[in-house]
Amino acid sequence: MKILLTNDDGINAEGLATAIAVAEARGDFLAVAPFTEQSGKSHSITKDEPLRLRKMREHVYALGGTPADCVKFALHELLMDTKPDLVISGINHGANLGQDTIYSGTVAAAIEAAMNSLPAIALSLCGLPPYHFDTAEAVLRRVIAKFAAQVPDGRVLNVNIPNIALDAVKGMRFATLGTRHYEKKFYQAPNPRNIPYYWMGWTFGGFDDKSPGSDCVTVDEGYVSLSMLKPSLIDRTTNEKFTHKYGLIDF
Repeated sequence: MKILLTNDDGINAEGLATAIAVAEARGDFLAVAPFTEQSGKSHSITKDEPLRLRKMREHVYALGGTPADCVKFALHELLMDTKPDLVISGINHGANLGQDTIYSGTVAAAIEAAMNSLPAIALSLCGLPPYHFDTAEAVLRRVIAKFAAQVPDGRVLNVNIPNIALDAVKGMRFATLGTRHYEKKFYQAPNPRNIPYYWMGWTFGGFDDKSPGSDCVTVDEGYVSLSMLKPSLIDRTTNEKFTHKYGLIDF
């Protein structure tokens, strides 16, 4: 199995090193990750600036771009002749639960792979440091062994791991996307030329705990959350309903 790895925390992140160690033990791999942290970049791509590539060691490269750039570059430049069997994004430093999957560079990189008709796994270690990367490593090994051959081409298995000791993990469950709450505020301050600028701040306000079966509740209860995602944004049910109701709409 040939595995392509990337992340959004940057080439020097411990989570990426953990994922590389797992992939390296399985044999054939390539890692392409951003020079610097790209958290919250979602599916942004670099189109008006050049991309710089740096070889860190054999099979490991840093790219001066976003997580989606890394997957694009790997697939269409470094791996033009041999597409990977699986793409792994992560292990992210922090959760990618609920609506945060929309903002996540980690998930976006995996979705970029799915858009290229490849199976992908996005992994995140929830909570705050210090992180139990030993737990995440064991979960990744288990997920690859059990699900790598089952993730359909063009789909993403989004994995969120509770930041607890391995022996405290209760198991793995498939879950829907939940809802996380934040208090957002923009802080204003003057720059050295006395021109105001704004800095976005936010405080995590918990999650909707009345949604049993959601990824948020699943992780909070000590389980690894598994959610299958797809790139398409179309709401087929509503779209078909409106098509049937209105048909051709005249001007």
